[in-house]
Amino acid sequence: MSDAIKHECGIVQIRLLKPLSSYASDHYGLNKLYLMMEKQHNRGQEGAGVVCVKVKADPGREYIARERALGSGAISAIFDVIRESETNPMRPYIGELYMGHLRYATGNQRGMAYVHPFLRRSNWRCRTLCIAGNFGYTNVDNVFEELVQQGQHPRNSADSHVLLEQLGYMLDQQCEQLYNKYSAQGYRSHELNAKVENEIDFEPILRAASSTWDGGYVMTGVTGSGDSFTMRDPWGIRSAHYYMDENVVVIASERAVIQTAMNVPYESVRELQPGQALFIKQNGEVQLRQIQEPINPRPCSFERIYFSRGSDADIYRERKLLGKLLVDKILQEVDYDIDHTVFSFIPNTAEVSYFGMLEGLDEYLNDIKLAKILALNDKTDQVAIRNILESKVRSEKIAIKDIKLRTFIAQGGTRDDMAAHVYDVTYGCITPNVDNVVVIDDSIVRGTTLRQSILQMIGRLKPLKIVVVSSAPQVRYPDYYGIDMSRMEEFIAFNAAIELLRESGQADLIDTVYKECKESLVSGECYKQNFVKKIYSRFSDDQITRKIAAMVTPDDIDCSVSIVYQSLEGLAEACAGNDGDWYFSGDYPTPWGNRLVNEAYIKYYEKFVLGTK
Repeated sequence: MSDAIKHECGIVQIRLLKPLSSYASDHYGLNKLYLMMEKQHNRGQEGAGVVCVKVKADPGREYIARERALGSGAISAIFDVIRESETNPMRPYIGELYMGHLRYATGNQRGMAYVHPFLRRSNWRCRTLCIAGNFGYTNVDNVFEELVQQGQHPRNSADSHVLLEQLGYMLDQQCEQLYNKYSAQGYRSHELNAKVENEIDFEPILRAASSTWDGGYVMTGVTGSGDSFTMRDPWGIRSAHYYMDENVVVIASERAVIQTAMNVPYESVRELQPGQALFIKQNGEVQLRQIQEPINPRPCSFERIYFSRGSDADIYRERKLLGKLLVDKILQEVDYDIDHTVFSFIPNTAEVSYFGMLEGLDEYLNDIKLAKILALNDKTDQVAIRNILESKVRSEKIAIKDIKLRTFIAQGGTRDDMAAHVYDVTYGCITPNVDNVVVIDDSIVRGTTLRQSILQMIGRLKPLKIVVVSSAPQVRYPDYYGIDMSRMEEFIAFNAAIELLRESGQADLIDTVYKECKESLVSGECYKQNFVKKIYSRFSDDQITRKIAAMVTPDDIDCSVSIVYQSLEGLAEACAGNDGDWYFSGDYPTPWGNRLVNEAYIKYYEKFVLGTK
């Protein structure tokens, strides 16, 4: 993706079902944890964390160990500490239950205080709770207020801290009830503790807590006594997969990561269903339970387009189809002149959709070749046939993502000049003023990198025309379920629509939508309707696309620039069953999504419209 946006986070949970002596090494679980975290490194490069639970720890010995670190090298830093801990006779990171997390921050929640897993300690193992997740909760303020009404004093209002306290409070209540029950039956000391730990049941806790949650999430947690759970949101927005056999249960955000780490086939890895939770008891018993009924499941399509590794069989196929479905539109933009068009991609995540585009172009060209051959009067004219067969799609690696330049050392125009060189081009691939260049990207969010770098660099080759292709539809609306896209002014499509309204004398709609958003907060309609859709309603997709092309075209290039976007119908066809498209369509999967997009427009209007008056 040329415009960098923050990834969804990644989770791993591993439970060894047999004694450590049953495995080839007592590092078996730790090694699998490391491998699966590294294989999901793309999902979080701002921090990472690891937890290990010793299910059979004796009193007086530590039963839970946690290590966290910040930065893109967090995984290596954590496992360096773990390696050094091997000199400790207690070997704190050798246990039966592991949890790992990789984090990308959303909003301004940065620093070690926000790095998962989050730990709530107690001298009671069963009351010690640790959670991590890939989530974006839209109504965390409501949950926070619920805790305050209970008499609690949360020390932090961040969603992770609030959820930890909510679940911890419910766990404390259950432990207290079990303690009183078995204490009344005459149990004491270790026997009483064992009874309480054996009876811990997270199902009612998750059922009660999740009934108050709105948003996309995969929440995973462990207790100090060895119980664990992983739950997926009922809308199916975030993803989770699991594998189990007689030796181990593993859970991760991505299927292919489990396949690689465990060396198992596709069909052995299952997807956790919307609203479903996987529980592992202290004794290793595994249970799948439906905690919340699915609510019109709409898995995040950005997971398929960009976030997940393309090594997953389904995602690879879907990304190829996203590229292939755009071939007709691309050919129209270059007047079907394949002989004078060079096709390429914007590194590195658009490569798979590029393959799909080439596949579709090859099929088109083969049809042309066949028609020409059949039209030959002399079917034995080998020279003519050879000339026809030698026609081919011209594919080159035009754009190269160069080193990460330290633009922070420059100021003003110098900084912009440095940013223009983040991408480089391959010289000598095209005939100047004759050839077109088509480059495919997986999505266009802000358009900043296109204007400041990519188009300027390709323009140096002096093509006749540049066609930028997005395998995703126009990104028009914020996301509130785990992706760091929350402000209206970030989106080139939104800015294009605003400019079209002003240019066409329809700027009054900008004011009208603001008033409707403000009034909806009072009436409660903000949960039911996305009023921001009206900003786009006066124009066709093609009109907005042409305006975007004009806005991203640098002033100093001589060739024409056009953009081709995926359609919503194409997205649904390619990513069938995983077609959550609210950032494209504005159709949010939860009521709070509608409220937050209306609030985002209010913030935009008051800052960029009222603020300039």
